[in-house]
Amino acid sequence: MTTDYRFLKACRNEPVDTTPVWLMRQAGRYMPEYNAVRKNVSFLELCHSPELCTEVTLQPIDILGVDAAILFSDILVPIEPMGMKLDFVPAPVFANPIKSQADVDRLRVIEPEADVPYVIETIKMLRKELVSRNVPLIGFAGSPFTLASYMVEGGGSKNYIKLKSMMWNAPEVYRSLMEKVSETVIRYLKAQIAAGAQAVQLFDSWGGVLAPADYLNYVMPYTMRVIQAIKTPGIPIINFVGNSQGIMPLVAQSGGDVIGVDWRIDIAEARRQVGMNKAVQGNLDPIALFAPIPEIDRKVKEIIVAAGDTGLVFNLGHGIVPETPVDHVKALVDSVHRHGESHRVK
Repeated sequence: MTTDYRFLKACRNEPVDTTPVWLMRQAGRYMPEYNAVRKNVSFLELCHSPELCTEVTLQPIDILGVDAAILFSDILVPIEPMGMKLDFVPAPVFANPIKSQADVDRLRVIEPEADVPYVIETIKMLRKELVSRNVPLIGFAGSPFTLASYMVEGGGSKNYIKLKSMMWNAPEVYRSLMEKVSETVIRYLKAQIAAGAQAVQLFDSWGGVLAPADYLNYVMPYTMRVIQAIKTPGIPIINFVGNSQGIMPLVAQSGGDVIGVDWRIDIAEARRQVGMNKAVQGNLDPIALFAPIPEIDRKVKEIIVAAGDTGLVFNLGHGIVPETPVDHVKALVDSVHRHGESHRVK
């Protein structure tokens, strides 16, 4: 396994020639090339096709020049074979949300090779394609808490009334759900690593909706369990929690070689709270990509300088939104590489 990619070196907090950059949702609707593929299939059909997933995963590598590919899929893909009826209309919706212990009992822990073979095949195909592009591959999964939020709420939510109510009023149901989801996530990420993923990211997009004490009691044990179970020599683990500025030390304690942070905290303060022994990933506001290119350039330089000399993987604080101008994304990548190199020339 090649270990000297600048992305992997930055994940290990080692010196790099320039700051590596990849972007959450870097393969997506802001790219005409992606939309050309997407117009012929539903989103789930796309996720289930190794050939099409490989094609759209490679698009931003070839067009933008980012430093890592991330498997194209969706965090809810492994939840469907657990026994959940998933659809995208266009947002994700579960027709059979979890309401009781009986609902949890009906769920099954997945066997990735049998239940999501298309994901495993996509990873194998991508590794072959990425050799010539000299770029590593990131696998990923949703965190147990974020996945449970969709399963209990039946989709996205603004205030998470159903999930929080279960957490506090039926803690035994919540715990049994989290245990099953955690085991599915562990198996899913282990299978991705075995298939060839060279790093993995755990997406806890909604972990920041909880008070610190609730994160400590209801989320952190399951995140730690997943991270400890999937540790593999040479495979960095990125732990991303959205809206985490109030719980940053807890997120860092949860585990991971790299702590992903969003734009709601200064990157230097995030590094102080995380500890300089870990790398950080982030943290440009995705909507900053609508600013004039010179302003994007200024913001990029600010983040790179503030983050310190090593241990920064540049990224957005969340996924690219579909309306983002592609030329601004290209300018962002160029700016990261230019400022990352000049910052390291002493």
